[in-house]
Amino acid sequence: MGKRREGREAAVQYLYQIDLNGEVQPGNADSFWALRSGPGKAPVQAKTRVFTEALVQGVTAHLEEIDGWIKKYTANYEISRLAAVDRNSLRVAIYEMLHSLDVAPVVIINEAIEIAKKFGTDKSGGFVNGILDSVKKEIGRPARQPASPTKSS
Repeated sequence: MGKRREGREAAVQYLYQIDLNGEVQPGNADSFWALRSGPGKAPVQAKTRVFTEALVQGVTAHLEEIDGWIKKYTANYEISRLAAVDRNSLRVAIYEMLHSLDVAPVVIINEAIEIAKKFGTDKSGGFVNGILDSVKKEIGRPARQPASPTKSS
């Protein structure tokens, strides 16, 4: 699995943990990473952890804006009623579409679909795809190319 995919998966899981706790609490990061790299699991590489934490911080900093996009395309459906995996997969992907201009929207959408399918229900992938496709169309970014040059690794 690529470092960015692993980072996105971890971000969805980290945001899920925050959802369960109701808010970011001191020590959340330490307890999350301790569980993620516990016995029998491969240690998380520093680059992956940095990428994950940047996504989580970005989502939490822009949560109202991101949830506004989700609400717009889930008319008559409260955010809190969405499955936590779907909700957080959408949040990470929408954050990236709006703020990670070095990644093409189709890559972001595909990653979100795969993560939703892996951790969600049978219908999660289609649901996430439908919402993100609508967001992509409205923001008007070219689907298959980044809006800015790719950062070097």
